[in-house]
Amino acid sequence: MANMPELLAPCGSFDGMKAAVYAGADAVYFGGQAFSARMNARNFTSEEAARGISFCHENGVRAYAALNTQIYDRDLEKAATFAAFLYQAGIDALIISDIGLARLIHEAAPGLALHASTQMAGHNVGAASFLASLGFRRMVCARELSLENVKALCAGAPIEIEMFIHGALCVSQSGGCLMSSVVGGRSGNRGECAQPCRLPYNGGYPLSLKDLCLAGHVKELLISGVKSLKIEGRMKSPAYVEGVVSVYRRLIDEKRNATDKEQKTLRALFSRDGFTAGYFTGSPDASMLGVRQEADKKQTAKAAPLLHKTKTKKPPLVVPVRESVHIMAPGPRDGAARPHRNRTARFYDPSVLPDTDFFDIIYVPLFLWNGQRQAKGVLLPPVVPEKEMEAFRKALLRVKNAGITHVLVSNIGQIPLCQEFGFCMHMDYRLNVYNDLAVSFYEQYGDVMLSPELTLPRMRDIKGDKAAIVYGRLPLMTIERPMKETLLRDRRGVRFPLIKEGGRTLLINSVPLYMADRAKDLKQAGLTNQHFIFTTETKKEVLDIIEQYKKMAPPPAGGAMTRIKR
Repeated sequence: MANMPELLAPCGSFDGMKAAVYAGADAVYFGGQAFSARMNARNFTSEEAARGISFCHENGVRAYAALNTQIYDRDLEKAATFAAFLYQAGIDALIISDIGLARLIHEAAPGLALHASTQMAGHNVGAASFLASLGFRRMVCARELSLENVKALCAGAPIEIEMFIHGALCVSQSGGCLMSSVVGGRSGNRGECAQPCRLPYNGGYPLSLKDLCLAGHVKELLISGVKSLKIEGRMKSPAYVEGVVSVYRRLIDEKRNATDKEQKTLRALFSRDGFTAGYFTGSPDASMLGVRQEADKKQTAKAAPLLHKTKTKKPPLVVPVRESVHIMAPGPRDGAARPHRNRTARFYDPSVLPDTDFFDIIYVPLFLWNGQRQAKGVLLPPVVPEKEMEAFRKALLRVKNAGITHVLVSNIGQIPLCQEFGFCMHMDYRLNVYNDLAVSFYEQYGDVMLSPELTLPRMRDIKGDKAAIVYGRLPLMTIERPMKETLLRDRRGVRFPLIKEGGRTLLINSVPLYMADRAKDLKQAGLTNQHFIFTTETKKEVLDIIEQYKKMAPPPAGGAMTRIKR
């Protein structure tokens, strides 16, 4: 069984951990009271975490801790202290999404395994290779990958690949959703997602996906090259964890797919009007949609908890005694606020490009560039699975040979290729930069655009050559499933446009961000670069916006907008 993939189970509580271990998990993952992407789960105190790690090792099971939220500068010290505590307690790996925190931990404790969270949006071999160079030993790949893309990724990746096989699905690409934050004030990237995708739009539920279930594809998974098969569910009950893990344990051991009876068992434990494998099979259509029905809830209520040992205990894992380690967040870097230096803009519709010298660099999407003379750069798509890399590479080479020198990098997997081609790189907000350590890392490749979730004081905490979005409808989701709609209307009548990017759909905010009259605030935050996003504007509206920013004019009377918070 040495070559069999690991079965990785979720634990939202110590009872959930016992259920996972007794059901036959090879490894478990859990979160602490902070810095976990499931902050609404019960989660583990430091004392429970230490006890849980010992319990797992006594039963021959590996324990991973999720520190997989983005970290503000003022929280780095606390996150680093918790990571040091977990290291001392014998944790087998940390699941990380913040590049700044990852750097800090790896430099202080290089022997501690780091796993790149799915929040880091790893889709391809380029991302896995780049993460390997930073000390990561495993990448949790995007949930949206097809089997074909998973196999290609595993064949070329220099580190282990982990993938989700069961549980809740986000309709947006992981790590790329700002909707809960921008619309509801609760950041999914900070573990507080309000799940706006589960709400009705246009009188239906076009954003609510059924839960993932790959129990009918276990034989394919076993030969895919994936090293870890992951179950989602840290907010689910111990009975759910034990039931789901028990089924997959049996399927993996017997190297077979689930029977109809086993599928019904899984559905009874929890489903949203059934399951989907649409991403995995390469058919992400409307059949993936589903909401939690009353019948589903009744089935779950009837599902009898097992809560007893279902598997022979494994030999204990012996973790060598570790010397104490101090993971300390560095003090603030030197760097006074610089005067404004640069204005850039992206245009999702090249037909409205203005003739203006207001912008230093104008970007258009890579696959929409067609020699537009106003464009000095291209915006790279945030999602490029391995099977799309050849077309992506050809498109990059085409614009390079045509004289384009600037690229807006949207994913870590794009950095090595852009280096190879000699582009002048600029780091997009989609890299989720929340702290100075992340900026100091990325600025070796180019200037850095901060996350639009940051307030002005948090932007001020960050030094270096930094940019912020100062105008535009923020892209809130990148959606893999094809969408026929061009507009979504919520229960209050708020309208969210949908546009295309790189073969996928962007859901953009109902109103633009507007900062023309707050130049002083931007300067005090030390922002050296300002970025504009144009999505649904006409050419006249673009020119009007430029004039408003030149005059630092207040917003039009009665115009709805958002602001960077002070």
